[in-house]
Amino acid sequence: MLLEEKVAVVYGAGGSIGGAAARAFAREGARVFLAGRTAAPLEAVAGDIRGAGGSAETAVVDALDEAAVDAFVDDAAARAGRIDVSFNAIGLGDVQQPLREIAVADFLQPITNAMRSQFLTTRAAARHMTARGSGVILAFGGGGPQTLPGLGGFKAALDALEGLRRQWAIELGPHGIRVVTLKSGGVPESIPDGFPGKEAITDSLAKETQLGRSATLADVGDVAAFIASDRARTLTATDVNISCGAIVD
Repeated sequence: MLLEEKVAVVYGAGGSIGGAAARAFAREGARVFLAGRTAAPLEAVAGDIRGAGGSAETAVVDALDEAAVDAFVDDAAARAGRIDVSFNAIGLGDVQQPLREIAVADFLQPITNAMRSQFLTTRAAARHMTARGSGVILAFGGGGPQTLPGLGGFKAALDALEGLRRQWAIELGPHGIRVVTLKSGGVPESIPDGFPGKEAITDSLAKETQLGRSATLADVGDVAAFIASDRARTLTATDVNISCGAIVD
């Protein structure tokens, strides 16, 4: 298994993206610690993992809360003896409106959330990884040259995330820690049932790709598990593009 005897912490683990990664990590042998703001979806993911024979523990954690993040990671490291992988897939709370119309607070919200959360979760994991001389930091939602109108601060947040990834990578690389972002161009399965215009959005996402299909949640989990594994030990200071060609690098 790719992640046998590894320990992974996953933020936003009750959501579709974080849950997909957590399930894949566990399937590949990792002991996973699931964090999120709501207990019920975390327990649902943990139940799936345990039902498949994996190891999962949950904690209600606000990934924007410095003390809560530090305590969660320190507790996981104390119980498991190490932290090998940290994956942040929290929602950014973005409000998507044209820039001419959006309020300043709504524009800044996803940028602030992305920077604060990714900084806090990476720093907390890096403290433990540095001592061991190894580790992998993963984030979901990298940027790219293309954008669409009406996204508010969402695209700016993704681009800021790439800048933060570059800074962390150059500072953590000498300590054996890899830092990678994963970008998808949109995962239709992550759109909740009943969301207005879901079918049209799903069709439009596929049409923008070069392969005529979009990434699935299974794709997200599989690629995240590979990146987190030692088989991807040469990958750092980069993003991994699973957009099926919707984002052209």
